[in-house]
Amino acid sequence: MKRRHLLGSLAVLPFGTYAGELMAAPAARSRLLLVFLRGAYDAASLLVPTSSPFYLEARPDIAIRRPGPESDTALPLDADWGLHPALRASVYPMFQKGEASFIPFAGTEDLSRSHFESQDSLELGQPLQARRNFRSGFLNRLATVVQGAQPMAFTDRLPLVLQGQVEVPNTSLASLAKPAVDARQAAIISAMYQGTPLAAPVASGFALRDEVNREIGAEMLAASRGAISARGFELEAQRIARLMRERFNLGFVDVGGWDTHVNQGGASGYLASRLDQLGRGLAAFAEAMGPAWRDTTVVVVSEFGRTFRQNGNRGTDHGHGSVYWVLGGGLRSNGDGAGRIAGEQVRVEAATLFQQRDYPVLNECRAVLAGLFQRQFGLNPGQLQQVFDGVAPRDLQLI
Repeated sequence: MKRRHLLGSLAVLPFGTYAGELMAAPAARSRLLLVFLRGAYDAASLLVPTSSPFYLEARPDIAIRRPGPESDTALPLDADWGLHPALRASVYPMFQKGEASFIPFAGTEDLSRSHFESQDSLELGQPLQARRNFRSGFLNRLATVVQGAQPMAFTDRLPLVLQGQVEVPNTSLASLAKPAVDARQAAIISAMYQGTPLAAPVASGFALRDEVNREIGAEMLAASRGAISARGFELEAQRIARLMRERFNLGFVDVGGWDTHVNQGGASGYLASRLDQLGRGLAAFAEAMGPAWRDTTVVVVSEFGRTFRQNGNRGTDHGHGSVYWVLGGGLRSNGDGAGRIAGEQVRVEAATLFQQRDYPVLNECRAVLAGLFQRQFGLNPGQLQQVFDGVAPRDLQLI
């Protein structure tokens, strides 16, 4: 089969049907998986500024409480930051052994607050002031300079970030983007509780869920651009790992459903469930990589952050600065062997918010990724300029 024909087949075949046919020796030792959370997840719920009194004031209904003995409080990371409790059994153990770090105040310089424009800006990785080339995503440019690069998109269509000179196969996971409990199952569960004291709470819970779905459904679907759900990622993470371990060394997957304008929830609720599923997927991916995890890096990004203050619907709106995650078996730990909160930071209070509403971007996306790629793949200055034109790499020494 010619390569052109093989790539065409990969784009249309169900995920599980061809995986066993592609197993071959890894092309290169180091591996990178980029996970894109489409819809702009609320970074201030993931990485909780536990030393900031303003955080609790600004989020009376959705704040995560400071670390404590209760299971619904933030998990302590350092003197200033805590982790969402939904990640207690997945990402938190990785942080404790130095395999997870976080970069707050991260993002692009795009101020449009548009999902689509900001996603394009991030995926292209080109200067905002220059004319855009929509046939040149930064992961594809990375594939042109990494020796033996074998890129793969775990998406139904080839994403912008992998458009470019190098031919890249893709595979659809979109069929897995289904809710955990559909309408028929909800009706069955409600019927089971009829005549019991729990009938009203169960019915109220499903009614609230339906209301939230109606409120945010259309925008969230658009913002997700066909990405799989967090549950879909959790279910397929081990298969993605198998392919990354045995065949591909540059991977991309997008996960949708993060546009939380209404009833976002706090320690529990809508966002907490998605973080839980995402975290379990990431932990499953790491475990399935086996010894190759030592040479693997996973970077989790989103197009922008959300407003620091909650809105009138107990949710958050489009903001600016976000938090990036960096996971891997070869990360540098802090002095105690745990992960790090890396990059430039500022105390979280009303006076330090960008335009009085958002996290500022102090760690620019292209500079941070250039510094990471420089360490992971040993790129020289000329190669880095091919990936991110005009950017000085910012080495956070994460690897």
